Amino acid sequence: MTATHTTKRAVIAKRVDSGTADTTEIRDLARAAGYEVVDEITQTRTEDPAYHLGEGKVTRLSNAVAREGAAVVIFDNQLGPYQTYNIGNELPERVRVIDRFRLILEIFGQRAQTRKAQLQVELAELRYELPRAEAKASLAKRDERPGFMGLGEYDESREEDIKKQIANIRDELESIEETERHRREQRRESGFDLVALAGYTNAGKSTLLRRLADDLDVDENDDLHPDLDTTAESEDRLFTTLGTTTRRAAVGKREVLVTDTVGFIQDLPHWLVESFKSTLGSVYHADLVLLVVDVSESVEEIREKLVTSHDTLYERNEAPIVTVLNKTDMVDDEEVRRKKDALSSLAPNPVAVSAKQGLNIDDLADRIDHELPDYERERLVLPMTDDTMSLVSWIHDHASVETVDYGDQVVIEFEARPAIIEQSRAKAGELVGASA
Repeated sequence: MTATHTTKRAVIAKRVDSGTADTTEIRDLARAAGYEVVDEITQTRTEDPAYHLGEGKVTRLSNAVAREGAAVVIFDNQLGPYQTYNIGNELPERVRVIDRFRLILEIFGQRAQTRKAQLQVELAELRYELPRAEAKASLAKRDERPGFMGLGEYDESREEDIKKQIANIRDELESIEETERHRREQRRESGFDLVALAGYTNAGKSTLLRRLADDLDVDENDDLHPDLDTTAESEDRLFTTLGTTTRRAAVGKREVLVTDTVGFIQDLPHWLVESFKSTLGSVYHADLVLLVVDVSESVEEIREKLVTSHDTLYERNEAPIVTVLNKTDMVDDEEVRRKKDALSSLAPNPVAVSAKQGLNIDDLADRIDHELPDYERERLVLPMTDDTMSLVSWIHDHASVETVDYGDQVVIEFEARPAIIEQSRAKAGELVGASA
């Protein structure tokens, strides 16, 4: 067995207060991070303040690690710094102890491609590390054994360095967010409605984005389509989308920009959600949010995810929310009806689709058109000049033109977003004034 292979072998551990511990998701997360799960230890009991698990289970955990030659223990729980240290003391040497959130950060780090995504991952990692650096400082003062086991080595200046890095990253993220705010306003001024896709990871948001995008087949090579941003892949794996991906779509008379965002995850601590708040800016500042859920999951799972999603969205979001029940190709019509009824209080009048097979996408497009802010109608009477022809061309690009009458004057009737109406009036006023 090679050393590289050994470092990827992991034992899963999970404690629940009651019932039976389900390790399906943590196994999926471990695989997404590149680990091979070779064993698992679970326990149903109240949390032990010192070890999280009971001491007897920690001994069984240590034996499993030694037997399987694992180099990592992954807890599907949030561990405190001292619990990590205590567990590490009971395990064979050089065995890493990471909890659910450290694992998620590893996945984020592997998937971060843009500067913004990389900064958010780094910020989350630093927020995760700060209390552990404080714990190591406390242990050092008590002359505890060197190595700090699951906590890693101790660096006397590390705590202060972390705080400085957090401040620097916040400043850089604020600069990026300001640029993105400016870009959103430019897009609105260009006549686009902004639609954001939100929901849990693996709900099918990226596939839906590709289905809605103009002239793009779900399985088409991305290089053949002129994207605004790189298209997220449609894959059955967690955290395919870490940053945001924006694509153009035609919905009725409207030009719409649809943005896919990082998926929500269950049971995230506040510090981790805060680190990725800027990614949700595309959701908070959209004209409409499509909340995508996997209809093939149980009603209980969907309900829990909807509640958490609403809590996250309603904190700062002002746009209407439409729930999209995706993956109808995996369930029959009767099950879809049953789940619609069961979820009606959380998801009134949802739209059921299969993004993968393109089922009911036209109904979703109609709903998007209906929910977006109403277009206003305008009629402009303009002098017959070269500058007027430029304005007519601009209106064609930014609005839905109904008629244009070219005579002694140019009369144009159109529908558009209120911002476009205002701009066209201002431009028309300048033309009329210039020709007077």
